[in-house]
Amino acid sequence: MAKYEQDVKDLLRLIGGKENIHAVSHCMTRMRFVLADQKKADAKAIEQLSCVKGTFTQAGQYQVIIGNDVSTFYNEFTSYAGIEGVSKEAAKQAAKTNQNVIQRIMSNLGEIFAPIIPALICGGLILGFRNIIGEINFFDGGTKSLADISQFWAGLYSFLWLIGEAVFHLLPVGIVWSITKKMGTTQILGIILGLTLVSPQLLNGFSVAATAPEDIPVWDFGFAQVQMIGYQGQVIAAIMAGFVLVYLEKFFRKHCPAVVSMIVVPFCSLVPAVIIAHTIVGPIGWRIGTVIGDLVYTGLTSSFRLIFAAIFGFLYAPIVMTGLHHMTNAIDSQLVSLYESTNLWPMIALSNIAQGSAVLAMILLQKKNERAQQINVPACISCYLGVTEPALFGVNLKYVFPLVCGMIGSAVSAVVCTGFGVQAVSIGVGGLPGILSIVPEYWGIFLICMAVAVVIPFVLTYLTGKRKLSKTDLLGETAETAAEEVRESEEAEAPAQVSERIAGAGALRAILTGRVLPIEEVPDDVFSQKVMGDGIGFEPENNTVYAPADAQVTVVMEDSKHACGLALENGMELLIHVGIDTVDMGGDGFQLFVRAGDKVKCGDPLISFDPEKIAAAGHPKTTVFLVTDEGDAKNIRFRSGIQAEAGKTEVVYFE
Repeated sequence: MAKYEQDVKDLLRLIGGKENIHAVSHCMTRMRFVLADQKKADAKAIEQLSCVKGTFTQAGQYQVIIGNDVSTFYNEFTSYAGIEGVSKEAAKQAAKTNQNVIQRIMSNLGEIFAPIIPALICGGLILGFRNIIGEINFFDGGTKSLADISQFWAGLYSFLWLIGEAVFHLLPVGIVWSITKKMGTTQILGIILGLTLVSPQLLNGFSVAATAPEDIPVWDFGFAQVQMIGYQGQVIAAIMAGFVLVYLEKFFRKHCPAVVSMIVVPFCSLVPAVIIAHTIVGPIGWRIGTVIGDLVYTGLTSSFRLIFAAIFGFLYAPIVMTGLHHMTNAIDSQLVSLYESTNLWPMIALSNIAQGSAVLAMILLQKKNERAQQINVPACISCYLGVTEPALFGVNLKYVFPLVCGMIGSAVSAVVCTGFGVQAVSIGVGGLPGILSIVPEYWGIFLICMAVAVVIPFVLTYLTGKRKLSKTDLLGETAETAAEEVRESEEAEAPAQVSERIAGAGALRAILTGRVLPIEEVPDDVFSQKVMGDGIGFEPENNTVYAPADAQVTVVMEDSKHACGLALENGMELLIHVGIDTVDMGGDGFQLFVRAGDKVKCGDPLISFDPEKIAAAGHPKTTVFLVTDEGDAKNIRFRSGIQAEAGKTEVVYFE
């Protein structure tokens, strides 16, 4: 008789039957279902099953928490149900069928931009700093910038463009590379395709709008001419080109004989992709930009300018995400040339502020999430200095609601700004410093507009975030104040008391070097709520997990390699789980040193991992160390808020 025969039968019935299951997989502790209709799953009844420790839904997957024995349960379930299990990645892709079109687009955009967010943040801060030293005229009666009066600052202003250009002008290279990485095709081909979009042989994409059509260089093939236009800073064209390359490579790899695939597949994928990018994808992108530019100019000069201001203020941030916002520079420049001022640029500066204010609210909401703050804080600073890409792609798009709240604040402030006829005498200075480009007589009203752009997004984001953000989103790594309190309480104990506490007790040693977290602060609700058992977390400073005691390996994740289970002689069972949601990485960056059934000594290596790959995949590296079954042990106590050394520091005591 199977171990979980009755529970398997009950779960299949309660989850809606075989016909309600699109896909099923498992990780170290959970069954992961992709259901046709999640409403058919009776969560309350499922949680009453003896083997089930809880249920929840995440990213389109209905997850049932089983525990260390999940692999056995999974095998019995798939066998009884007559369902073939799938890989974690396949389940993840199938889960997207439970998302609407907007959710799928946002999810895919997030996965594409996650690896390049650090570069966007760095570039944003650099361009913001360049705005301050080279674009704002602080001196000589408002006629000269810091770079104008100092050779040092002029040199620094010029030098920093080396990095700024690499990040934003060459952004298509990073985008196409990220797409090939996400889709599992040849990354170097993606890099080459991206480089062809920004080649110095082409007319710089930022100069196209201001260049007369007859002055644009062309490739002349006799029967046809193709404009030699670059796509610096463009997002839509790069994404479309990237997917063209991906699907061409997949097609030729599928149909090409293996013996010649090394020659045929790269050539037949890359060359057509480059041709399509410059003859179809690129022109479509520029056409979209031209239409948007014409609409903006018409809106600015119509009797419906307040309605236009609301629409433009609301949609400007999404336009930035497409890279099409550069078309507004040509419109602004034309208005300044004709009328010596523009009422478009003030709305752009206010949109920068509004998106930055949404991030400011996220900083307050996630004040205990150190990992999130590493992105939030520089993104907010960059946004307030006029460069919004780090905030948009790194924070607001990830959670969506901050983006929308920022768009609402931007729309309201744009209406006020346009209604009072605020004008700017120049462009290029955005965010909070943008007031320096405003005609002085409008400074008072623009300050009010800035206040609107700060308050409305901040309040809306904060209130919405209090309801929508999960504990995992709000918390992260250890709150330093809590760690200090624990450390102070331990240091306050007399040496004799410490000795008495340890004497005669068994102990488990640290599995990693790094700070030890209370289990409640692990950024995963299943672990932090002790569904699987009590324990601690580690913020690792090394990359190898070691055995905490002499034990037998009971289970390992052979495919994802990110977790293992141990059993001690006293019956105590332990679970070690490296990173949060790292099962999605499919073993990339992990190495197992043990197999199920192996006996290990305290200090033996169990798992190694690559922290940079975990970070690049967008997962916390927080490692969980749980006691899932006490066995014969009693009075188990956990130490947290300390700095531990792998294999030496005692972190768990028991009798």
